[in-house]
Amino acid sequence: MATLSPRSAKPRRMLASAALALALTATLGGCGGVPNNRMLDSVHQPVVEKTSYTYDLTTLSGGGLPISEQSRLADWFGTLDLQYGDRIAVDDPDASPVTTAAIGAIAARFGLLLADIAPVTSGTLSHGSARVVVTRSVASVPGCPDWTAHSDANPANATSTNYGCAVNSNLAAMVANKQDLVHGARSTGVTSAMTASKAIQAYRDKPPTGAGDLKQVSSKSTGGGN
Repeated sequence: MATLSPRSAKPRRMLASAALALALTATLGGCGGVPNNRMLDSVHQPVVEKTSYTYDLTTLSGGGLPISEQSRLADWFGTLDLQYGDRIAVDDPDASPVTTAAIGAIAARFGLLLADIAPVTSGTLSHGSARVVVTRSVASVPGCPDWTAHSDANPANATSTNYGCAVNSNLAAMVANKQDLVHGARSTGVTSAMTASKAIQAYRDKPPTGAGDLKQVSSKSTGGGN
């Protein structure tokens, strides 16, 4: 039987170690990346995108809108399918309160109020015209779901790459006013405690159903017969 000298065995041991390292690398590579987010904040956050739609109208000389323009504006609002969260503003070079009131009345049919300041849009307006700007926000969570990290190895005790995708995606879909995801809902001056107290007070003021004297019921029969 042939024997190996120490000199010839050493290169073979080095070759075997290199092959083992390559095998481990290939195994880890096949399992995917290792998560490295050590915070409780998810990597994927809701992103809010805004789109502005403009519609130019011809106003009356003394302010206001002709019937034909009012009809056009109402049809345009219906085509856009206005809903809560849409922002409506008026850009009027004449700054006519009559024109603003006319547009606001049409917007009120869809349950919306006018914003105080109109966003900057392209193009110039001449006197005798007004521009209605509808700004709509859409929220989404790019990259979700994310299952890119498939490795069971987690030496940094990090959260999964898919961590937070379900919650953030549901919030982006369910929040009616998408701008609330950016700066939160602004208070209307009426607290929830005041609203809740109205219901409690109405419950307390309501007299009990068993209040008052009981009805007198006779045990004698009033029907005919023997």
